[in-house]
Amino acid sequence: MINIYVLGFDQALASAITGIVDLFALAGVTWNRIQNEKTAMAFNVQLASDQGKNIQCINNLLLAPHCSFSDLDSYLDSTLSGERSYTQEPSTQQSNILIVPTIGGPIQQTLDNNPELIQLLRKASKAGWTIAGNCTGNFLLAEAGILDGKSATTHWGFETEFKQRFPQVNLQADQLITRDENIFCAGGGIAWFDLGLHIIERSIDFETAMQTAKAFVLDYRRDSQLSYSLMRIAKPHQDDLVNKIQAVIEQDCTISLSIDELATQHNVSQRTLIRRFNSALGMPPNTYLQSVRIEHARKMLEESDFNIDTVMNKIGYEDASSFRRLFKKRTGLTPTEYRNRFSRRL
Repeated sequence: MINIYVLGFDQALASAITGIVDLFALAGVTWNRIQNEKTAMAFNVQLASDQGKNIQCINNLLLAPHCSFSDLDSYLDSTLSGERSYTQEPSTQQSNILIVPTIGGPIQQTLDNNPELIQLLRKASKAGWTIAGNCTGNFLLAEAGILDGKSATTHWGFETEFKQRFPQVNLQADQLITRDENIFCAGGGIAWFDLGLHIIERSIDFETAMQTAKAFVLDYRRDSQLSYSLMRIAKPHQDDLVNKIQAVIEQDCTISLSIDELATQHNVSQRTLIRRFNSALGMPPNTYLQSVRIEHARKMLEESDFNIDTVMNKIGYEDASSFRRLFKKRTGLTPTEYRNRFSRRL
């Protein structure tokens, strides 16, 4: 049987622990019960903590662990010192999986308070165990150094902080799930169910993953965080010129933006105008205009009953195919898909 060890720590997100424990513990169980078939647990799931102490989650829920980090450490020591090499036995590597849940509290405080967990991740990585982190829990994987030179993701809201802390990691924050060798990463907070289903598919089979998703009424095979992220185009800065042009665009995003005309109006060269936009907002003026337009489109799709063509015209686009292509590039969904997922229900 495959062993799943969820590594708990104080100020973790409780649902990222209890949810994924339920998902793995009931894979091969809930669906079978619904179908009146014999149940067969696919995973042995245990919650571990430092010194086997109760875990106080960010919502003040106390969780009692099954084992301690030192128990796992001893298990790893016995395998690493023995004649068997985990790096030579892929089936044995995959039979032990560590899961790191979401950090619900301050990132730095959590990193500082969990040296044993970080050391355990390093040892498990050396042993070739499968390691999976969810959301901001991937900061712990990166702090352990096991993401260096690898692809990873994290919650879209922490993209900038992650990149600043760990520039050696190939962060792909638009992705919901990444895999690089034996390490998996999931994006936003509730992405633990995407992560769990992905591991079930790879560890057991696609059918079991789909049965589990159906039993839990989960939308399987989501692949992007773009539709959930904020555009964050109103980045604070001190450039008065850029602020003036932003105000014009915010007042009327349907305007036709000519870099040459803007530069002439504000007595700067085109090169200077583009440079100052890039410095202040991380994008040139035309890209900023596109971002504002898509943000307005998102809000109208969420809050109004306007049809797609009306929304397109209200933000200054006339070519339907271009609008749909740009919208999907920015959000990961077509306008219709976005409305179906995020529009008001009542």
